[in-house]
Amino acid sequence: MAQFEEVAKKSVLHPKPDGLILQYGTAGFRTRARDLDHVMFRMGLLAALRSKRTKSTIGVMVTASHNPEEDNGVKLIDPLGEMVTPAWEDYATQLANAEQNGLLTALKDIIEKEAVNMDQEAFVVLGRDTRPSSEKLSQAVSDGVASLGGKSHDYGLVTTPQLHFMVCCRNTQGQYGTSTTEGYYRKLAQAFIQLTKHAPNRTDDQKHLKVDGANGIGALKLKEMESFLQKELQISVFNDGREGKLNLLCGADYVKVQQSPPQGVQMTAGERCCSFDGDADRIVYYYVDSAGHFHLLDGDKIATLISAFLKEFLIEAGLDLQIAVVQTAYANGSSSRYLGETMKVDVYCTKTGVKHLHHKAQEFDIGVYFEANGHGTVLFSKAAERKIRQLANDQNASDKRRKSAQILESTVDLINQTVGDAISDMLVIEAVLALKGLSIQQWDAIYTDLPNRQLKVKVADRRVIDTADAERRAVSPAGLQEAIDALVRKYNMSRAFVRPSGTEDVVRVYSEADTQGNADTLAYEVGLAVYRLAGGIGEEPKPLN
Repeated sequence: MAQFEEVAKKSVLHPKPDGLILQYGTAGFRTRARDLDHVMFRMGLLAALRSKRTKSTIGVMVTASHNPEEDNGVKLIDPLGEMVTPAWEDYATQLANAEQNGLLTALKDIIEKEAVNMDQEAFVVLGRDTRPSSEKLSQAVSDGVASLGGKSHDYGLVTTPQLHFMVCCRNTQGQYGTSTTEGYYRKLAQAFIQLTKHAPNRTDDQKHLKVDGANGIGALKLKEMESFLQKELQISVFNDGREGKLNLLCGADYVKVQQSPPQGVQMTAGERCCSFDGDADRIVYYYVDSAGHFHLLDGDKIATLISAFLKEFLIEAGLDLQIAVVQTAYANGSSSRYLGETMKVDVYCTKTGVKHLHHKAQEFDIGVYFEANGHGTVLFSKAAERKIRQLANDQNASDKRRKSAQILESTVDLINQTVGDAISDMLVIEAVLALKGLSIQQWDAIYTDLPNRQLKVKVADRRVIDTADAERRAVSPAGLQEAIDALVRKYNMSRAFVRPSGTEDVVRVYSEADTQGNADTLAYEVGLAVYRLAGGIGEEPKPLN
């Protein structure tokens, strides 16, 4: 076949380094940009096959999210804007790791297994973040698509959630929205303006928000969007990419892990601030109090705020829809207790990784999911959306019920249901705070987080750690879970778990306890147990205090 001749010819221009092995993880492939050219070409091939197989537009995003600037990565986007299915993740790994002379065999194997009709047209859309390496790597993806006779459209610089949005718009024939950045801005801004009309007496002071753009794509796109918001939100963007380095001492991941503000943001007491990550699919909020203490409002606080808001208006609208919150083992114990015991909302725990949360959230009328790191969204079933829209337009319903349904309808339109989206989530949070008349301190006071600590332990092979119960218990190596249980019993209100990293040979340790000192000591002691029982390398973990 001429197509395979073209693949063979083009693949020589994108050679695979000998012996390099990569794994398609939750966030796709991620490593040093210099090692990714062959992967990008091959993901172009795979995206073309996926497009032919599903008879749909497929997306390819070139980004390494919150990783350092010298890294890059790639992820595939399925027809409705969701992450690619597990079977195709395996194909991605298979294709990326095939040695140069085995590439065509690997490709034909996928075609055969999936019964791909090679005469079917293929269409792939591309997007990229602001890394210096992204443009060249995007071109390698285009080469891969073209090698199999596919067509592509390059959206250029976009946030990861924007590309997910575009893919969904194209495959729903515009029902979800218009597949341009302007279509994205217009849909979200109109929904935000509609929602905040219901907020009484908003002052200019309450409309102001400081945003740390992580020196990434989110900062650029937020500036483009400002005019659409018609001064209903007044944004000051810091770390906008003009001076600093991507994700260096700034961004959502830095703020969450360091529990301190990013460089370059001047904060006054009680002022609302938030941080995006490098590709704008995560967000965390924070403020300093009058004593200068830093307060972080992470994904758990965001999930609680949004689910409480949705539940209140569902009750007011008289809509009998099941709302559930999906968390991971990293969710703070206080948030899980507050949601379950005070809010009377169903809470579920899944393995770490947004694909697991997204999949679980699809089981409910309304599924709210956020990882503690600030990556998350809300999913509405088709039936739930239909009931909300019907009531919002029902002239026979009482004014109170109809108004509550209209608020819910605008919320549905404001949320990017395809994936966690820092811009969309920010607008939802700002609207909820405005409608509820809440300051950031009042939001923070809904419940108090238990002190916690995360750390990493270097090991020779992370695969020696195996877990169960949504990663909350270690099954191997022998004796590790018993050691963790004994350590946890020493402290009040404590828990701890360990899990292998999805991307590097480290084991991640999480601890919680009644005081920060106890959480720190517990994390250190569990880290030491991991080091000794799971093949630690390098220096032993040291006490944190």
